[in-house]
Amino acid sequence: MDAAIAAQAVIAVVMPHAAGLGGDLLALVRQGDGSVHAVNGTGCTPATAPGLYATDGGSSVTVPGIVDGWFVLHRRWGRLPLEEVFGDAIACADTGYVVDAGLAAAVRAQRHRITRYGGADWPLLATSDGGLWRQHELARLLATLAADGPGAFYAGPAAQALVDAVGRTGGTLALSDLASHRSEEPGPVETPWNGGRLLVQPPASQGILLAMAARWVEDASPLPAAGLDHLLVEATEAAFAHRSDAGGDPAALLDRGLDVDRVRAGGRGGPRAYLHTAGVAVADSGGMVVSSLVSVFDDFGSAVFVPELGIVLNNRAAGFTDGANAAGPGRRPVHTLAPAMLLDAGGHPLALATPGADGQVQTILQVLARMRCGGLSLHDAVAALRWRSEGGRLLIEEGHPATADLAGRGHDVVPRTAGDDVFGAVVAAGLDAAGPYAVGDWRRNVAEGAA
Repeated sequence: MDAAIAAQAVIAVVMPHAAGLGGDLLALVRQGDGSVHAVNGTGCTPATAPGLYATDGGSSVTVPGIVDGWFVLHRRWGRLPLEEVFGDAIACADTGYVVDAGLAAAVRAQRHRITRYGGADWPLLATSDGGLWRQHELARLLATLAADGPGAFYAGPAAQALVDAVGRTGGTLALSDLASHRSEEPGPVETPWNGGRLLVQPPASQGILLAMAARWVEDASPLPAAGLDHLLVEATEAAFAHRSDAGGDPAALLDRGLDVDRVRAGGRGGPRAYLHTAGVAVADSGGMVVSSLVSVFDDFGSAVFVPELGIVLNNRAAGFTDGANAAGPGRRPVHTLAPAMLLDAGGHPLALATPGADGQVQTILQVLARMRCGGLSLHDAVAALRWRSEGGRLLIEEGHPATADLAGRGHDVVPRTAGDDVFGAVVAAGLDAAGPYAVGDWRRNVAEGAA
């Protein structure tokens, strides 16, 4: 991939279903000089609180941050004209996208929500598996953004359409909330890893939970291959006990020791069952590497449809919990998106990302630990069978070699079909002495390519 194209690739990848523009973006960017930067394209709740924060509908919507996040990426690292960056996405939206079985099934499952929140006439609902779904409103919006910049989304007719849609469905989003939105560019959080460094998005990303679990592995190493999965499950659940504090001081969180029983299952649970995210990891020959994730949270997010723009909006306010992460006006909830960047002992970068909400932390931890403790290659570590702690149970891919050991240690093991969506779909891209490389997961719809 040509130098300076990596950041462009992230901007150009628009989720094929129109929900993407109503959601958020989190990215880590490693420049050619070796420095790593974080871009937080997430939004706050409206300044005026609704009567009740819900899990869908207008009162679950936070300001969509992805559009401003794109433009931050382009302003800092972009090289191509915006018309070219958005060109393929505009063409795809205008000429049509073939609805696959997964999207058709999601529409069937969520039709009642989409219809309830304004999308009864959305052409997607009338498009069956294998049908062509044209998104002319989305194409016009993307073309306007390419020509006029983010102000075409956060002000003017598009902003008014967002406010109207949220208002019709019980929310309190105002034009002033959109006008005041800005992406954040904080420094990444880092922790030692196997002679190198693991970098994650700072709070309010759950990436800090990955760093906490990785810090425990670092301090406890060397770990035996026998019983490794049990230790990783326990470290994961111990880290998730701090989820409500994950918007706080990252240094203080990293200094908290995790209570890990090396023999028996603690039964703490913690991670939840949310899914629905798209990951993009890219590297170029100029030394730029990007790990990024975009999401509207649940399937079709809040299900609030904006007919003028052809998009649905996120339901990120459903991510509030309690304590420091309690719901409130003008606040960013702790965010499931957790892109990661590994710099090995030689400084070679590797970007890692996966969908899966609360599964992101545990999926990336398993890949990293299998490389470190099991001596696997990146390809084999990504392909290996996985588990996911969820709601007090331990879901595990059928055929996993540690199934009996985990059950014997007291974990509530629930076999699932290998490749099930709950186990994520890792995308990885990095640089070594030979140049850029990429690895894709066999799970879900993952594409690898070079340009």
